[in-house]
Amino acid sequence: MKDTNFLKKNNARHLWHPMAHPADSLANPPDIIVGAEGVEIVDVDGHRSVDAVGGLWNVNLGYSCAPVKQAIADQLDKLPYYSIFRGTSNDAVIELSWMLKEFFEPDGLTRAFFTSGGSDSVEVSLRLARQYHKLRGAAGRVKFLSFKKGYHGTHTLGASVNGNANFRAAYEPLMPGCYHIPAPYTYRNPFNETDPAKLAQLCLAALEDEIGFQGAETIAAFIMEPILGAGGVIPPHESLMPGVREICSKHGILLIADEVITAFGRTGSWTGSRHWGVQPDLLCSAKAITNGYFPFGAVMVSGAVAEVFEGDMSGKGAIGSGYTYSGHPVGAAAAIACLRETERLQVKDNAAARGAQLFRGLQTLMQKHEMVGDIRGGHGLMCALELVSERASKAPADKKTIGRVHRATYENGAMIRVSGNNIILSPPLVVTEGDVDRILAALDIGLAAAA
Repeated sequence: MKDTNFLKKNNARHLWHPMAHPADSLANPPDIIVGAEGVEIVDVDGHRSVDAVGGLWNVNLGYSCAPVKQAIADQLDKLPYYSIFRGTSNDAVIELSWMLKEFFEPDGLTRAFFTSGGSDSVEVSLRLARQYHKLRGAAGRVKFLSFKKGYHGTHTLGASVNGNANFRAAYEPLMPGCYHIPAPYTYRNPFNETDPAKLAQLCLAALEDEIGFQGAETIAAFIMEPILGAGGVIPPHESLMPGVREICSKHGILLIADEVITAFGRTGSWTGSRHWGVQPDLLCSAKAITNGYFPFGAVMVSGAVAEVFEGDMSGKGAIGSGYTYSGHPVGAAAAIACLRETERLQVKDNAAARGAQLFRGLQTLMQKHEMVGDIRGGHGLMCALELVSERASKAPADKKTIGRVHRATYENGAMIRVSGNNIILSPPLVVTEGDVDRILAALDIGLAAAA
């Protein structure tokens, strides 16, 4: 390993960082993380911080999960790689598929299609939705609907259903046939509606209106996050996702739950769909499936959708999607160990308790700091603060101010994530009460430093 001077000298000089401007990374070099233990990360200078980002929503079990690390090491010795393309399989991926069937059965999902990560899972789910309708003789169903502010990865089709301009504008024109409806975002919405229940009904009415305008017979699927994540942690009213499910069922439209963030306990329930009492037709997962220790993902498929593919006798049910690393045996072994540990620890319960503590703490910070225009959370360990220059106008705080909040918070012991004018908090699901207190204390100092 190169020494500290080398790392600092070459930081961002020869690599481009995702979701960042290359020039900004050069002007403001990223923090260099070189170690981690428990729920803490350590930078190149030895500074330790509670990771309030949880890696990138994915390190649910923290950085010291020995069973997952051991499973990876053991599998590397046994079978480091083999493809599961037509004609071959491996023992780890077979066992994992059975375990995932058991885990997701309450969501009505019984089949797994393995991918390399979240963007892959979204892409495959959208492709399968179109193929499903073709197999049923409804080849005209090719369009997709989604929420504004929703995040669905960065592949071209996923970016096309994305509802954030940051991930779209530079890459347009994107795929045709993708349309968006207003998000259940009480702080900013075109209806100027602050009541969550009323806003949910307005969003559902907008969905019905868009379906009527496009023609239900042209729409393949509606894709949504049960709680919008990267768009700023936007929890909907409890009536929204059940309402979407009802509308989709009425019109023969598949419902795809993008649970790359919410699956495996983050909302305080095992899945975001289950949190709202909904069974989707397809579910995208990744991130926490291996605790972030190996790139891996899965699309879970309902029994009803599976029957259409498995009952096809024409040959058109053959799946023309897949990746070199689909069903990677090392990833599968990591996921097996991760799922066992996730269930053994019942992390959803700690996520609910610590999430409630974090949300209460943020409410206190909002009362103390005028720059906090809105806070969102209340459903497990996913919260956000929206920073404004003044509350009356809701004008977003400027980049420099938000940067000062981030830097001071980090220097005082907590890594947080900035997304636009939002501070997003998604710590590991194994954080303690003391860890949450540390996050809140550091954030309090960070907000004060930028005032």
